[in-house]
Amino acid sequence: MLVAGVDSSTQSTKVLLCEAGDGTIVGRGSAPHPGGTECPPEAWWTALQQAGEGLLSRAAAIGVAGQQHGMVVLDEDGEVIRPALLWNDLRSAAAASALIAERGGPRWWAEHTGNVPNASFTVTKLRWLAEHEPANAARTFSVMLPHDWLTWRLRAGPKLDKDPVTDRGDASGTGYFSPATGNWLPEVAADALGHPVRLPRVAQPAEVVGETGWGAAVSAGTGDNMGAALGLGLGPGEVAVSIGPSGTAFAVTEVPAADPPGTIAGFADATGRFLPLALTVNAGLVLSAAARLTGTDLEGMSALALAAGPGARGITLLPYLDGERTPDRPHATGVLRGLTTRNATAENLARAGVEAVLASLAEVASMLAQFGEQRRVLLIGGGARSPAVRAVAPGIFGVPVDVPDPEEYVALGAARQAAWALAGTPEPPAWPRRPAARYEGTYRPEIRERFTALRDATTAWDADDPPADAAP
Repeated sequence: MLVAGVDSSTQSTKVLLCEAGDGTIVGRGSAPHPGGTECPPEAWWTALQQAGEGLLSRAAAIGVAGQQHGMVVLDEDGEVIRPALLWNDLRSAAAASALIAERGGPRWWAEHTGNVPNASFTVTKLRWLAEHEPANAARTFSVMLPHDWLTWRLRAGPKLDKDPVTDRGDASGTGYFSPATGNWLPEVAADALGHPVRLPRVAQPAEVVGETGWGAAVSAGTGDNMGAALGLGLGPGEVAVSIGPSGTAFAVTEVPAADPPGTIAGFADATGRFLPLALTVNAGLVLSAAARLTGTDLEGMSALALAAGPGARGITLLPYLDGERTPDRPHATGVLRGLTTRNATAENLARAGVEAVLASLAEVASMLAQFGEQRRVLLIGGGARSPAVRAVAPGIFGVPVDVPDPEEYVALGAARQAAWALAGTPEPPAWPRRPAARYEGTYRPEIRERFTALRDATTAWDADDPPADAAP
């Protein structure tokens, strides 16, 4: 029996067709999405049909994992009112500040929603809509997340009387859901938009929520980070660290997170547990910048970094090239410290870039230690393909680092959820983990110590205004 998993990300749709019993991949497809920070949901549907051609029709069940936080607003007839605002659309930053203040500060949000909203969160986009497009806000009858809308379309939709559904994982990124109770906070959404709005039903993790027009079961779906955790088979004592253009660290826990400073996002996962997550703005793009600085490409930069010794002979980079989310320094810039005529080599600069990215992510990952002992790091994302990143990581994280074979883990997790819905078992099917290469090394705390010292010493340098070369 075959199941399909869909990853509807910001850039594209990926589809994996897998054996339900063990997750063996038997087919795959992809299709691009339009660029930008808003997107007509119909474009996702078109991409899903293209990516799933010859695959979805063979599946007995389908699960969708989608980009988190996006706002899809519909009228009473189920028509999309405007293009969806995506997670990376930051026009609602002022709305986020106002919403936090209206409830007395960040503590209320952390305690009730598990998160302190920023411009990515759906609740802030609802407020932006109310303030800047009041006619569209007034028409809004229902609001969904990207994966909710695709799941709804798959279920022989669209008709609002087909009971739109979501899951607790993706719902936990809206800003009007309580991960601790598993319930919506409809009054929070209503306060943001200016009137009550219909929210999807929250399905159980292994629930079959409907079927397609050709008879395939449809699972509840989830958010992309939750799908990745399910696809990786992330378990207690493990932290997943993803090095894409930005970086994330997340872990599966039994207890919800509530972090008043807003550093840790207190998400739910796709299994009934929780998924605390922290994010950095700077990760893979810093590696690309280091390659440019050393006059080479990513492969060449990796070779240069490996040719240098640990600690880059005293050079430390603070990699906040594009501001930073963790710590919250939106106007910060990069800082290079310890450069001398004796150590100013391409090798040392490359090594400092690699160590900076890993030290920043290690600091973020350490914030999750309050939820349990961290015995292993799973390193994923495009940056994990760098030989230098793989070799240096264990010495900076201080634990063994496993690098799973490259795969579409979000889509794989969605497929695993679909198989779980078919099986109806208490836990997801025990698919074998993808092969992983293990890297071990001598822990070098001095690198982390130099990084944190530089970070702390430059707090006052962060300007109140964006850098001079920032885009207007």
